[in-house]
Amino acid sequence: MMQTAPYDSQCSTQKICVMVPTYNNAGTLGEVLRNVLAYTSHVIVVNDGATDHTAQVLAEFPQVNVLAYQPNRGKGIALRRGFKYAMAHGYDYVITIDADGQHYASDLPAFFDKVREKPRAILIGARNLQQENMPGKNTFANKFSNFWFYVETGLKGPDTQSGYRLYPLHAMKKMWFICTKYEFEIEVLVKSSWRGIKIEWVPVQVYYPPAEERVSHFRPFRDFSRISVLNTVLVTIAFLYIHPRNFIRFIFSKGGLRQLVREQLLTPEESNATKALSIGFGVFMGIVPIWGFQMIVGLVMAALLRLNKALVIIAANISIPPMIPVIVYLSFMTGRLYVKEDATWVIFSKSLTVESMWQNIFQYVTGSITLAVAAGLLAWGISYALLAAFRKKRNP
Repeated sequence: MMQTAPYDSQCSTQKICVMVPTYNNAGTLGEVLRNVLAYTSHVIVVNDGATDHTAQVLAEFPQVNVLAYQPNRGKGIALRRGFKYAMAHGYDYVITIDADGQHYASDLPAFFDKVREKPRAILIGARNLQQENMPGKNTFANKFSNFWFYVETGLKGPDTQSGYRLYPLHAMKKMWFICTKYEFEIEVLVKSSWRGIKIEWVPVQVYYPPAEERVSHFRPFRDFSRISVLNTVLVTIAFLYIHPRNFIRFIFSKGGLRQLVREQLLTPEESNATKALSIGFGVFMGIVPIWGFQMIVGLVMAALLRLNKALVIIAANISIPPMIPVIVYLSFMTGRLYVKEDATWVIFSKSLTVESMWQNIFQYVTGSITLAVAAGLLAWGISYALLAAFRKKRNP
């Protein structure tokens, strides 16, 4: 009689499976599967077009469900197809574990325990990135990824590149993805966070063999370039839509405005001058004509000037989409101070020329910079006066 694995009951009840995407990892795949099967028999292997003897290794494990196809398509496609396969077989959760042997199946119970507490969260196995044999390029890449993940979502995490994860498939229904390679693991985290799915971390062990024994399909230049392009797109979406949307939702949520005032404006740790300067600078950054880069430049400058970063970002949201037409119009009107002939409506002229187009751009840029300075100074003055009066009454 076949012995039941210790977590089979929980996996059956909560509809959890362990998924192993693999491509030419025949040397380590067998040991990975033996270790996983010691904890649960709910296992799916995605054979992403392997050309080595992976098929022969899988033949030794008839109890494992296998999704195989040709040719190799990349880890992103393997995971996306694997998710669909798992849902078609009735699973609500997938724990992904790499086939190269770097992850320990002994950490699976940590995911099983955590999913009871956080049933709608993506759980990421956070590795110790300072341990022996950890490749230097991995440490740099992870810090790089963590930084951009923070910029795109506002969340800080210790390890955004770990492939040891639990995905709540039931919470990710109707989501769409475009990435096919390693960058998918960034895309799925960012888009899930934008959708309101929590991201949690679980400490795990990791094994990195000596350099001469490692098998990696990561192509540094090509894959790093793809990741960079993805981050550029995600940052643009985040600052033009996601962050303004979240800000509006927060302001109009129950108690949101009161919390904002209490936590950012009335805290005694900063002076009125610093708070007012943060608001004025935020308004300036929200209007200055560097669309798509306003938030990130504002964050960097706020850190250098030691301003209140939260107030800077909040004030910069003056450029939320409904306000953009107003800001552009006022910029053109202000720019009339710098041109001999008003070019505001030249774009609608039948006699449009290159010279008139440049005049139009000049009028807009000079006007928007002037408007940004004026609005920033006005916001600083009003904020300082209100803070001085209100905080004095509150703290006599």
